[in-house]
Amino acid sequence: MAIRREKPQSFRGSPVLVAIVVGILLGCVFALLYPRGFFSSDPANATTRRTAKSDRQAASSCESPDRVRMLKSDIVSLTESNALLKKQARELNEKLQMAEQEKDHAQKQVLLLGKQQKAGPFGTVKSLRTNLAVLPDESVNPRLSKLLKEIAVQNEVIVALANSNVKEMLEVWFTNIKRVGIPNYLVVALDDHIVDFCKSNGVPVYKRDPDEGVDSIARTGGNHAVSGLKFRVLREFLQLGYSVLLSDIDIVFLQNPFHHLYRDSDVESMTDGHDNRTAYGFNDVFDEPAMGWARYAHTMRIWVYNSGFFYMRPTLPAIELLDRVAGRLSREPNSWDQAVFNEELHFPSHPGYDGLHAARRTMDYYLFMNSKVLFKTVRKDAKLKQLKPVIVHLNYHPDKFPRMKAVVEYYVNGKQDALEPFPDGSDW
Repeated sequence: MAIRREKPQSFRGSPVLVAIVVGILLGCVFALLYPRGFFSSDPANATTRRTAKSDRQAASSCESPDRVRMLKSDIVSLTESNALLKKQARELNEKLQMAEQEKDHAQKQVLLLGKQQKAGPFGTVKSLRTNLAVLPDESVNPRLSKLLKEIAVQNEVIVALANSNVKEMLEVWFTNIKRVGIPNYLVVALDDHIVDFCKSNGVPVYKRDPDEGVDSIARTGGNHAVSGLKFRVLREFLQLGYSVLLSDIDIVFLQNPFHHLYRDSDVESMTDGHDNRTAYGFNDVFDEPAMGWARYAHTMRIWVYNSGFFYMRPTLPAIELLDRVAGRLSREPNSWDQAVFNEELHFPSHPGYDGLHAARRTMDYYLFMNSKVLFKTVRKDAKLKQLKPVIVHLNYHPDKFPRMKAVVEYYVNGKQDALEPFPDGSDW
């Protein structure tokens, strides 16, 4: 039997092995030929990209001046807008202040002076007594404003109204003001003769613009007519931001009154009272027997403030007082200005009437002395005769001019019997 020899078999999978070997060899060849990688760009391409980038940067640098100009324009626009906003803020602030002035006094104090506070321990609580001054408004009367800037001292001035009917007393009035050395005073002349008289004596004088129907009465009228006009005149002084010490002409100045004011109230006035009770108030008991057990009714009384000598600060309550008095006097021509002045100042709010919310102070009646105190009490008391008042107001007596001269003789010239010829009261 013949034996069949088989052909030896080739190594299975040799094509795979060959492929692996070939791949490795190719990898080595490429590694040698392209050490920086087969897919890396050539230097020419890199140079092209760098050139393109430089071109873009150059283009950007060319655009920067335009961009800067645009930014500067934006800054200018924003600056102008900011200035406009600041101006509007100031205007709104002014309007807010004006609005606050029209609010109730207590609320205004809370808004402007601080936050609401808790009450302190017993006996330590003190409420606010001084109202805020108004914002000065020079547009009210530029001519008067210019004059007051020249003569006022710390925004305060003595003001008196005068016509030719009181020329003799006016001379005594300003002569003693000059002697005391008071620089801040002004005569409001109601006719041309007083203007000339004041100028010839070196007295600061101001004549109002004509106001027919009002000034015409004062030019020829007596004390009451002039007294009624003063409430209208004083309003402009307060609106301009000045505190005013109103003085009638029948007053002798012996000291500077500005050294003796408290300035803690809207109105600080001399009194027609003649002792502590009448000047500063007292409890007066009214007896009505028909009421039996309730026959005694307690009342509070105070003698009136004198409307011929008072100090006013430029506050809303003070201006409102002037408006109220001037308004009533125009509607009630037969009313006495001093009575109206006190009613509007003191009457409280009640059904159908809103009272004036004004702070008030009564002046020391020995320093700011009325003629009743002088002739009825002081001249008869050895100790009181040694006092030197700030002013003496001859309000209780019709023979004003001779008594004014006697006051000067007594207090200025030292004539001890100068007051003796006059009775306590008047002969009429």
